[in-house]
Amino acid sequence: MATETTGTASACVGPDGSAIGMPQLCADWMPNQIFWLLIALVAIYFVLSRIALPRIATVLAERQGTITNDLAAAEDLKQRAVEAEEAYNKALADARAEAQKIIAQNKADMQAELDKAIAKADAEIAAKAAESEKAISDIRASAVESVEAVAKDTAGAIVAAVGGQADDTAVAAAVDAQMKG
Repeated sequence: MATETTGTASACVGPDGSAIGMPQLCADWMPNQIFWLLIALVAIYFVLSRIALPRIATVLAERQGTITNDLAAAEDLKQRAVEAEEAYNKALADARAEAQKIIAQNKADMQAELDKAIAKADAEIAAKAAESEKAISDIRASAVESVEAVAKDTAGAIVAAVGGQADDTAVAAAVDAQMKG
């Protein structure tokens, strides 16, 4: 019986029933291996084409849709950011213009107040100068009168000291003549 089993066995199997060399390379077994390879490939093809590839295509389509939506949202946000920046720059320019306007108005108000204060101070100075001029002219007039009175008294005293008789009208006429020039 051992010889019958050995006789029907191929050249790839040794006498003890184990494979000689690599069984994948045995030419007697190649048609059988090719058959099972084709069946395995067909089974893998059907599994991939009916189950795996549609799922992968769905995932890829979802990813592409997500990427497209994200890019559109990013573009929209970028446009909003540009608009917000333009609005900010416009508001900043408007605020600067308003600040310049307020500064100019405040300068004009301060200048008007300063002009009023200067005019008031000038009027007060002019009034005080007029008062001072009047006081000076009063002092001069009283000084001239005082000098005239002192001159008359002194002239009368000098005439009396020299031994003469001092006539008040003559002394007054002489002092008046000297005062007029």
